Amino acid sequence: MTNGSIKDKNQTERITYQQAYEQVKEEVDRTLSTSPFVIREYMKHLSLSTGKYIRTASLLACAMDQDDLIHPDAVKLSAAVEIMHLATLVHDDVIDNAELRRGELSLQKKYGRRTAVICGDYLLCMALKTASLIEDREEYVKRSFPDYMSKVCLGELNQHINNGNFDLSVYRYLKIIAGKTAALFEASFHAGAVLSVKEEPMIKQYARLGKYIGMIFQLTDDCMDFETTEKVAQKPVKSDFEQNVITLPLIHTFERMEDFKEQAKQGAVTREEIDRAVQKAGGLSYTRLIAKKYYTKSLRIINQVEVSTAKREKLLSILEKAYRIF
Repeated sequence: MTNGSIKDKNQTERITYQQAYEQVKEEVDRTLSTSPFVIREYMKHLSLSTGKYIRTASLLACAMDQDDLIHPDAVKLSAAVEIMHLATLVHDDVIDNAELRRGELSLQKKYGRRTAVICGDYLLCMALKTASLIEDREEYVKRSFPDYMSKVCLGELNQHINNGNFDLSVYRYLKIIAGKTAALFEASFHAGAVLSVKEEPMIKQYARLGKYIGMIFQLTDDCMDFETTEKVAQKPVKSDFEQNVITLPLIHTFERMEDFKEQAKQGAVTREEIDRAVQKAGGLSYTRLIAKKYYTKSLRIINQVEVSTAKREKLLSILEKAYRIF
C-alpha cells in the first residue's frame, strides 16, 4: 500500500483521486502520441488543445468510494470519455468551419476538413477501444457507453437539422442539447457511479445529476457566445448565429419579438442588431433562469446522496464550474 492506495477484497489496488487524475492525462497523451504513423502528426496537434478535463473530474469524483479511493477502471473510462469528447470537438470544428480551438488552430483549419473528419472517426474508435480495457463492470461498456455515444451523435445531427430554424421551440432545443452536450456528462457521472455504488436507483441519481450539470454547461456556453471575447473563450465567439445555430437566448428573443424574427428569416439583421434584441428581450436572463433550475435540481441530488465530505466538495466544485458565469 503506497501513496494512499489500498486493495479491495478482490485484490484490486485502489488509488487516490489525484493519482487517478494524473493517470488519465497520461493515458490520453499516450493514446494520441502512439497512434499509427499515418495519423500521428494530426494527433500530436490535437494534444496541444486538450481541455480542462472536467468530465474526468466528474467521473473520478463519482467513482470515489467510502474511503475516497478510486477503482483503477475509472482511469480507462475517463480517458475514453475525454477521447470521445475530443472527437466531437474535431467534428464540431468541421461543421462550424472554426479556425481556433482552445487558442490553437483547429485541426480542420491546419490540415483540411477531410483529414479532420477521418481523425474524428479514428478518435471515436479509440474511445471505444480504451473503454473496453476495463476489468470490471463490463456491462457498462457493452451497453451504456455505446448508447451515450449514439446520443451525442444524434444530438449533433438534430442540431444540424435545426440550423436556421427560427421557429425552434425551447422544449425542442433542450432536447437537442440533452444529447449534444449533456449526454457525455451523464456518461461520466454514470460510469463513476457504476464503480462506486451498488444500488441501481442511486446510480440513476448520479446519471441524472450528470445530465443536469451538462445542461448547465451548455446554457453557460450559450451565454458566453454573447458576453465574452474570443481571447477569453479561446475559441470563436459571437459565431453561433453566423453558423445558423439557434441557441436559447435567441429562441426566447424570437418568441418575444415576432417582427424581429421575421426580419431575421429574411437575413435583414446584423450581428449588432441581434445582440441588442437579445438584451432587450431578456434572452440572457431567461437562459440564466433555466440554468438556475438545473442548478437547483443538481444541488438537491448532491445533498441527498450519502457521500464523504471530500466527495461532496468535489461534486459541488464541478457544479459551480458549470455554473461559472452566473
